[in-house]
Amino acid sequence: MPDLLRRTALHRLRHSALAHDAEGGTSTPMLLARSRHACVRSLERYARPGVDAVAQHVAERGPAARHRR
Repeated sequence: MPDLLRRTALHRLRHSALAHDAEGGTSTPMLLARSRHACVRSLERYARPGVDAVAQHVAERGPAARHRR
């Protein structure tokens, strides 16, 4: 595999892993440590939750969930 292609593939895998971790609720300090970024703003590219993750978040923390407690 050519070096550029290998680096691109590794970068995509790293990006995907961080995006999945962010969607899964991994803490910001842990994401910063794993990504080796110094600024929270740099994590914005990874923290783009999908529709299902947003729906689950709302279901767990929305008004209906608060009434069930």
